Amino acid sequence: MPEIDRARKALAAARRVVALTGAGVSAESGVPTFRGEGGLWRNFRAEELATPEAFARDPRLVWEWYDWRRQKIAPLPPNPGHHALAAMERRFGEFLLVTQNVDGLHRAAGSAKLAELHGNIWFTRCTKEGTLRENRAVPLSPLPPRCSCGALLRPHIVWFGEALDPGVLQSAVDACRAADVVIVAGTSSVVYPAAGLAALAKEAGAFVIEINIEETPASGMVDVHLSGRSGELLPGLLE
Repeated sequence: MPEIDRARKALAAARRVVALTGAGVSAESGVPTFRGEGGLWRNFRAEELATPEAFARDPRLVWEWYDWRRQKIAPLPPNPGHHALAAMERRFGEFLLVTQNVDGLHRAAGSAKLAELHGNIWFTRCTKEGTLRENRAVPLSPLPPRCSCGALLRPHIVWFGEALDPGVLQSAVDACRAADVVIVAGTSSVVYPAAGLAALAKEAGAFVIEINIEETPASGMVDVHLSGRSGELLPGLLE
């Protein structure tokens, strides 16, 4: 039986489904990679700006970088992979989309049952009150933005050196432990703790499907590896 047919058969029999997505899904919409090769902005690397220390030292500089990123992302549409995952949410009674992406494209495609592990670039968080607010203004003004209470706002992003939101992470862990099928799409499977979720699901008895243009450290343990673009293969799983 072809691998995609095995994956479709497992999905057809599933009641509880989890999808894990990474940067590869966003890249197919044209979202730039902001780390590594070609990821410099004004000679800064992401690792130099996406930290609590950088924000404490120069909040305006950090916000200028995030404002630039928001302007790059704003015109980009969700791709067929995003829409396929939103359709899965409507199809299955118990579904959770766990994403490492911060670009908001899953929400734009209609996904509502979301665990955004690393936050969302379109939300701000008050540094005093912790209040979250969506802000889609492009460009942002003034910089740095401030809350109505007068405190600085920060991007609602998990920075280097910060822990993931424990509630968001726990919801992802619980869903993976209970899942019948887990789909891992467009993620390198090297950034933890997200990279450990598929293995956790596999140990709990889930059927794990990996979709990626290349093999990853997780490829050897999954039930099915589908090589290719998530924007083509995710819609294909629904056929």
